[in-house]
Amino acid sequence: MDLIEYSSQTYISNSGFDNQGFDMIKTAMLMAAMTALFGVVGTSLAGFEGLVIALLFAVGMNLFAWYKSDKMILRMYGAKEVPQGHPLYDMVAKLSFNASLPTPKVYEIQSDQPNAFATGRNPDNAAVAATTGLLKRLNQNEIAAVMAHELAHVKNRDTTIMVVAATFAGAISMLANFAMFFGNRRNNNMGFLGLIAMMILAPLAASLIQMAISRSREYIADRTGAEICGNPMWLASALTSIQGFASKIDNHKAEQNPSTAHMFIINPLHAHTHDKLFSTHPSTANRVAALEAMGGNVQPVQSVRQTSIPKTGRKKSIKKPWG
Repeated sequence: MDLIEYSSQTYISNSGFDNQGFDMIKTAMLMAAMTALFGVVGTSLAGFEGLVIALLFAVGMNLFAWYKSDKMILRMYGAKEVPQGHPLYDMVAKLSFNASLPTPKVYEIQSDQPNAFATGRNPDNAAVAATTGLLKRLNQNEIAAVMAHELAHVKNRDTTIMVVAATFAGAISMLANFAMFFGNRRNNNMGFLGLIAMMILAPLAASLIQMAISRSREYIADRTGAEICGNPMWLASALTSIQGFASKIDNHKAEQNPSTAHMFIINPLHAHTHDKLFSTHPSTANRVAALEAMGGNVQPVQSVRQTSIPKTGRKKSIKKPWG
């Protein structure tokens, strides 16, 4: 198979400030909102003592999940590590070089649904996984773009960001449960009905913020992934293909473990058509539109020759820009 050149690119908006900058600010604002919500809810519902206890419980649980998440998730999906010299490993190694990352462990998952995810607490302990359906149903460029998207999650430390968001969301939910046991309600000016309303609405608001953070990180990973592989249209094509297959092919492991759905590049439980408030992923149409808009000035960063990529059966490779 011919060697393929992957060129890492930087896409600069004509407006002087790219969409990734806006998404990063959005993430920061959402995290600030989550922190503020935690402080207000904590002192209102459970007092300072309850706030501290809920935070400690949430930190303990999520810290364990953060530290062990890679092994737990990979074992859950029966992932098999692929060795050096395997075409998928070689692809990820070259893309990792483009991304200035250490090569993560690379896994293959037996599932006919095309999909992929990244896990691990930091770049030095990261892993990326692709399903057999992805390798079989997508073309070479699309596979490269998908793996670049997953490396973008590693590079942007999205696992850590989402653990922090989950910690605050979990603590807020605990505070709602602790409200009857902690806090001095004599100093609470909300009244009984106000207290009940906050107990219901606070966890709901925390979940909304958590899902919004997840969606914003997907947009950032799309953009960074396009820069790593060198062509946003490869990722746009891949997302469209995966969306179509995911809506028709079940991922049985994901159906049994829906709490892991947010990790995949496309919701394995069948993606939605809009950026719904409780959706972990943006709509595929919106993601594709954002990738198509990555025009403007293009500045090459670095390039690296890519070795052969896993043979893909059903789709013909799209025409490559080098001829």
